[in-house]
Amino acid sequence: MTRLPMPAEDKLTDAQRRAIQAVTAGKRAGVRGPFPALLRSPELCERAAVLGELMRFGTSLPPRLSEMAILITAYNWRAQYEWYAHAPLAQKGGLAEDVIEAIRLGKRPTGMKPDETVLYDICTELHDTKRVSDATYKKTVETFGENGVVEILGICGYYTLVSMVLNTAQVALPEGEKNPFPE
Repeated sequence: MTRLPMPAEDKLTDAQRRAIQAVTAGKRAGVRGPFPALLRSPELCERAAVLGELMRFGTSLPPRLSEMAILITAYNWRAQYEWYAHAPLAQKGGLAEDVIEAIRLGKRPTGMKPDETVLYDICTELHDTKRVSDATYKKTVETFGENGVVEILGICGYYTLVSMVLNTAQVALPEGEKNPFPE
C-alpha cells in the first residue's frame, strides 16, 4: 500500500489543485508516480513538475541517453516504479535491450555505443563515489559539451529526488508487474 496516495478529491486544497494543474499542463498524461506524494507540499510538487518536464523532454540529449541516465539512477536507488516507467521509454528511444538488462542487473553493459559508454561512466561514477574524476569529466565534456554535462547532472539529480519520493512513499507497481530488482 502506498504511504502517500493521491489525496481524496474533496480534501484537496486550492494549492494542491494548482499543483495538479501544473503537473498535467505539460506533457504528462496524469498525476502518478511521485506526484501524489509530492502534493503534500504543493509548491514543491509544482516546481518538481516543471523541472521534471525540462529534464525529461527539454535537454540536448536524445531519449536513448536521457532515459539511460534515468535507468542508472533508478537502479542506484532500486526505485521499482521508476524502472517500470522508464525501461520501456529507454527501449523506445533506441537503447538496446541488452544494455537495459545489464543496468537492471547492476553490471557494466557490453556493446555500448561510444556516447553511451561516456554517459554510463559519468552517471555510475557520480552515484557510486559522489564525485566525478578529472578523466571522466574531460571525456564527458569532449562528448557532450559543458551544457550536456550539466544536463546529465540535472537528470541524475532530479531522478534521485523522484526515486527518493517513490521509495519513501512506497509507490506500488501496477497490478501484475514484478519487482525489477529482486534481492
